[in-house]
Amino acid sequence: MNLITIFFTSIGLAMDAFAVSISGGISLRKITLKDYLIIATFFGGFQFIMPLLGWFSGWFFRDFIVSFDHWIAFVLLFFIGGKMIYESFQDEEEEGIDFRNLSILLTLAIATSIDALAVGLTFSVIKTPIIEASTLIGIITFLICLFGVFVGSKFGSFFENQASIIG
Repeated sequence: MNLITIFFTSIGLAMDAFAVSISGGISLRKITLKDYLIIATFFGGFQFIMPLLGWFSGWFFRDFIVSFDHWIAFVLLFFIGGKMIYESFQDEEEEGIDFRNLSILLTLAIATSIDALAVGLTFSVIKTPIIEASTLIGIITFLICLFGVFVGSKFGSFFENQASIIG
């Protein structure tokens, strides 16, 4: 898989974390640089870790699934894209979430990185080098989430659904 494909996959994976980061920016009062960095680090960190976990899981089972691996990759990526489109049309309100509570932030980071786990599994099946891909996914998510918190704090809830649709 080439770098451009991994780059665009990274952006797609970051969009749900971006939408949640916007919510964080909306809900936090008197947001600090520390808030920006903690939110972005949680989301970027889990987007980095989950593809690694998926890749190593796939690596373990690769010999068993080699004859139909391309179909697994297709179904997983199709499911991830469909899930993101579906979720962008859902009207879920996340009122009262304290983004400074680390256990809540941890839960949100895990929830938004499940698709990265599936992508890691797919990368294993198609033999994509995982360290470079996972690093790029983590860095891009970190940067996009920094921007998401900023957008949320400055522009409010107007952009929240649009971020999921773009993803």
